[in-house]
Amino acid sequence: MASALMIIHGLVAVALLGAITHQTLAAWAPAVPRQDSFFARFRSVPPASFANAIVALYLAAALLGASLYLYFRVDVRPALERSGHWEALGLFDLKEHFISIGLGVLPAYWLLWRRPAAEDSRRMRAILTAILAFIVWWAFLVGHVMNDIMGFGQ
Repeated sequence: MASALMIIHGLVAVALLGAITHQTLAAWAPAVPRQDSFFARFRSVPPASFANAIVALYLAAALLGASLYLYFRVDVRPALERSGHWEALGLFDLKEHFISIGLGVLPAYWLLWRRPAAEDSRRMRAILTAILAFIVWWAFLVGHVMNDIMGFGQ
């Protein structure tokens, strides 16, 4: 069961990673009238259209990660401690804290993207989106490091 949940968690994480990266780049890059370059076409997608999906994917990834957490604490972490992977465990602890911060930021993020026409909140939307993008990338990369150290299910 843990392997199936891990695969689903990974698929949700990849979808979230793509959506938050796309929205972050679109929020920080200025809109350009020329549509002949890849980045201009990439930027032409309205960044507000990603907000609901990002909130749903973030919550789904966090919920799936929380359901896998007991398996990690009971089976994987003691083996990593015995083999002396303290740096990786520290990175994972930071991952836990960052994800919790992201859960706290998520309501403000969603409220700011709900009405994206307000020009005065444009900068705050971009900042919160960049914070969430950092958290999602950190969690994704650290998750891969932890999985690659021993392999899932060993």
